[in-house]
This record gives sequence, C-alpha cells and structure tokens, in this order.
Amino acid sequence: MILCKVTGTIVSTQKNETLNEYKLLIVQPIDLEGKALARDMLAIDRVDAGVGDTVLVIQEGAGAQQMLQRKDVPVHTIIVAVVDGLSVEPEK
Repeated sequence: MILCKVTGTIVSTQKNETLNEYKLLIVQPIDLEGKALARDMLAIDRVDAGVGDTVLVIQEGAGAQQMLQRKDVPVHTIIVAVVDGLSVEPEK
C-alpha cells in the first residue's frame, strides 16, 4: 500500500464504459510527514475520499480487480482507505 494525499479530481466526458460508475481522483504519494515523494497518479475512488484527504492506495491490477469484484475494468490504482489519523513513534 502507498500513503497518498488527494490533490484533485478528474472529470471526463469520454471514458471506458466500465469506468462510468467510478470517481477518478488525482493522488500524490507522500512520506509519513506528508512530504511529496513522487509524481501524481490517477486512482479510482472506492471510499468516497475528497481533495485534501490522506488515503491508502494499492497499485496492482489484480488487487484492484479484487476490490472492485470485477475483472472487466481496466484499472491499476485504487484508493482503499481514508486515513483518519497517523501516529509515528520517534526513533530511539
């Protein structure tokens, strides 16, 4: 799983018909302190996340298909959880 911040939404008038029921969001991988780690990516939202939310993302086709319970959807990245809180123990 990848810790990410939702940075935006995607609105598309044309997309694969199997994706019509899903909301697409722009997410950016972050570290435990909230600093950006990599480039933005697109993800299907299954947990009603919104811009500014910290989320957990899986980036693996078979796992995404299992979450959607469908094999006919062309998807690689999916949001699986909204992070309500984060606690990191200081290093000793």
